[in-house]
Amino acid sequence: MAATKGERIALIGVGTIGMSMAALHLARENTIVDVFDTRPDLEEYLLRTLPNYLSDGSSLGSDDSSPTSSSVVSLLSSGRLHIHTSLESACASATIIQEQGPENLAFKRSLWAQVESIADPSAHLWTSTSGIAASAQQSEMRDKTRLLVVHPFNPPHIMPLLEIVPSPATAPERVDFARKYFSVPGSRHRPVVIKKEIPGFVGNRLAFALLREACYLVQQDVVTAKDLDTILMASLGPRWAGNGVFESYQQGGGEGGIGAFLEKLGGTMQEVWDGLGEINVLGNEEWKEKVISQTNEAYGTFTPEKIKKKEERLKDFVKIQEKQYDITI
Repeated sequence: MAATKGERIALIGVGTIGMSMAALHLARENTIVDVFDTRPDLEEYLLRTLPNYLSDGSSLGSDDSSPTSSSVVSLLSSGRLHIHTSLESACASATIIQEQGPENLAFKRSLWAQVESIADPSAHLWTSTSGIAASAQQSEMRDKTRLLVVHPFNPPHIMPLLEIVPSPATAPERVDFARKYFSVPGSRHRPVVIKKEIPGFVGNRLAFALLREACYLVQQDVVTAKDLDTILMASLGPRWAGNGVFESYQQGGGEGGIGAFLEKLGGTMQEVWDGLGEINVLGNEEWKEKVISQTNEAYGTFTPEKIKKKEERLKDFVKIQEKQYDITI
């Protein structure tokens, strides 16, 4: 079941992730996007908010620094974007149905049962959850082969990674379709198929493991929150952006690669691993107060203007990753 041209995508839920996914799909000239959300001001919200996501250097974006609603009006008038007041009408013609609803298992189970009853039997069903497995969402569905997780990293219209996570019941051709959809020539996105369901998938597990140790180090007064960020951005950040974890240590081991690295530094590594911080996010509030206080003091509130500048920098980082270097020597 190959990914084909002219897909029609129904987006259920257009919060921050949903809006960014709308921009991702609309960046392709041959797609039609149907949006449904229960908020009463959906059209006004789209006109006000979506231009900020479309100004990503694509043909849909505004050329100036202050995007306007004209780009959204153009998409609506051309028929490439449709606003719906019911789930039924949004899903009626969709070849792909993607939800970005609350991280609530009961909600997702109920939603997919409804979608299955109204959608075309051939439509692909994707959930943008950050941690709820597809197998947990399928309990009220008759056909469990259609649903899989498409987990984007925020904001998905900029960040390349998409984790595709099937359940044991998901049909292989559904997985292959999703992977190919995000792998079209010219796309910056890099889909990765996760072989087994696991809480948090892979990206979030790595991020949360680092966050736990970061919180522990701040709680223990080893380093401040701001200095920890400096350490990360001045060392691991740029290195991992170019090589990832395993390739970095393959290089770090010299001629012997990662095997030599593990041999030479195994004792130190084990000492660190044995001493990694034990910290409970659901328990003692004292460490949270310290982390929150130091982070607020260092960075303050992120205004829309500051977020825009951060995203511009993020786009530059991604472009550098896309640059081809000759490393065959």
